[in-house]
Amino acid sequence: MSSALVGDRPSPAPAPAPPAPPRRARLLALPEVRWAALSTAAFLLAFPLDLAGAPAWSWGPLYALCYAAGGWEPAFEGLRALRERSLDVDLLMVVAAVGAAAIGQFLDGGLLIVIFAVSGALEALATRRTADSVRGLLDLAPALAVRVTARGAEERVPAAELRIGETVLVRPGERLPADGTVLDGGSEVDQATITGEPLPVPKAAGDEVFAGTLNGTGVLRVRVGRAPGDSVIARIVAMVEEASGTKAPTQLFIEKVEQRYSVGVVAATLALFTVPLALGADFTATLLRAMTFMIVASPCAVVLATMPPLLSAIANAGRHGVLVKSAVAMERLGTVTKAALDKTGTLTAGTPRVTDIRTLPGAGLPADEVLALAAAAEHPSEHPLARAVVAAARERGLALADARDFAATPGRGVRAVVAGRTVRVGGPDLLPEAAASACGAPDGRTVVVVLVDGVPSATLHLDDLTRPGAADAVAALRELTGAAPVLLTGDSPGAAARVAAETGIEDVRAGLLPQDKAAVVREWEERGERVLVVGDGVNDAPALAVAHSGIAMGGTGSDLTLETADAVVVRDELAAVPAVVALSRRARRVVVQNLVIASVCIGALVVWDLAGHLPLPLGVAGHEGSTVLVGLNGLRLLRSSAWRG
Repeated sequence: MSSALVGDRPSPAPAPAPPAPPRRARLLALPEVRWAALSTAAFLLAFPLDLAGAPAWSWGPLYALCYAAGGWEPAFEGLRALRERSLDVDLLMVVAAVGAAAIGQFLDGGLLIVIFAVSGALEALATRRTADSVRGLLDLAPALAVRVTARGAEERVPAAELRIGETVLVRPGERLPADGTVLDGGSEVDQATITGEPLPVPKAAGDEVFAGTLNGTGVLRVRVGRAPGDSVIARIVAMVEEASGTKAPTQLFIEKVEQRYSVGVVAATLALFTVPLALGADFTATLLRAMTFMIVASPCAVVLATMPPLLSAIANAGRHGVLVKSAVAMERLGTVTKAALDKTGTLTAGTPRVTDIRTLPGAGLPADEVLALAAAAEHPSEHPLARAVVAAARERGLALADARDFAATPGRGVRAVVAGRTVRVGGPDLLPEAAASACGAPDGRTVVVVLVDGVPSATLHLDDLTRPGAADAVAALRELTGAAPVLLTGDSPGAAARVAAETGIEDVRAGLLPQDKAAVVREWEERGERVLVVGDGVNDAPALAVAHSGIAMGGTGSDLTLETADAVVVRDELAAVPAVVALSRRARRVVVQNLVIASVCIGALVVWDLAGHLPLPLGVAGHEGSTVLVGLNGLRLLRSSAWRG
């Protein structure tokens, strides 16, 4: 007899492991943010006064403050680059802004300064927060460890001083201080931060354990197998830092173009100024023409050709529950050619739920009564499976009696007296061997046995349910990338195969540690693939870091994963993943359109200024007109239809 329990209401999530202390820099703690905020505020105050025709003394000092606050740092960095015989576009923008101000175009120069100041502040903020989250990951491992000496004495020592071969004692509820092998004892260890497994894993003598994972209710004696600096969690940090320090090919290309463009514009401006003067031209007219060239040749329209579409796409995605961290990240999402997804917390909800109750012959108890007894016995337990059983009983509205004489044995289950009846809840090994093999966990599902007064009464089947719409999201990614998505998970092959079958994934890689996931992604990248990784746990962070693009599921995602990923799905809707990829591709098409418009306009104005006489007002109008045009074209992506499409 079977009783299905898959309902519409989600069960309460298991209590998370104690988090690492946060290491998050305050927003205004960054000098780049403070200077950008001051520059922007001064510009916003000066702009309406300037347009309204107010006296120059009312808006002039504000523009001066805008220029100084937002321009001093790029000017300083640009001058330092000049000492190293390098010319960057930041210095060119400051020169263009100052040149615009010199001929009375304070608004143009101020806008240019603000754009670059805000861009630099966002880059500094993203870099600092990523570094903070990486350092915070190391706090998962405890600072102190209980070392057992050769004579059996216990001493508390810094975990960083542990050496390979030493023995440490780990009590219930403590985090493991080092990677190693269990020598003695038994417990269940929550190692979701390393492997992504949703349930604690039983550990006994001979089993491998990892630093930073959380011990359950038992006591473990562990022999240290790796030095603290070589633990899995330390290697995760090293891999993320290494990947974060590399530059994408696109970034390197942009730097080369930026250098050449800057040199070309400066050389042309100087030539326009010095050559006519040497031939006897009027100083004022020559300076005006050179400044006009500097303005029309400045890449304001090019900057706006790329930023409005990408920022509009970011805003649109944000309204639909996807936070994309930067314009670069949004652009890269649209170029992916292959998708790799994690299982637990990504394709699945990451929370165990009772899906079925099967009463056993001869028990004589209905399913609801067995569930109520099991939930009452499990109620004092903190195990995730126990919470799932209690949640299932509450979903059915069952009353739970008080449990007496409660006892929990790591790896074996619980025992309690409920309403005068002895109830045991544990694994299939509570049954005779033949019966236990018959009710084994199918397709990676977990089976719990309930004994009432020593009589096997029912089996409870638990599962980490696949997210609604997961199969549709996988199909959409396949259509967008032209390649079949791949499942990368640290979970068991059986559980991975079941989820893959439910979501339509054919390529399954199971039992992977974090470095294994990263190695697989790196191999694909070396073959020319541009890989999108979708994950949620710390164990996904190295793969997210080495991938071309990464998306984290925000509801269950770890702090490091959320910081490492290029985008975060806040509402945990898997359908948002292919949607944001498609939106990115639309944004890239609009960027190309804008670049063509900007290039044609700038080219026409520059040729006019060089071949004839371009009046300054007309040059400014043409320059600003092209800027407004590409800006408005990019704002089309703010419409909801851009996301739905």
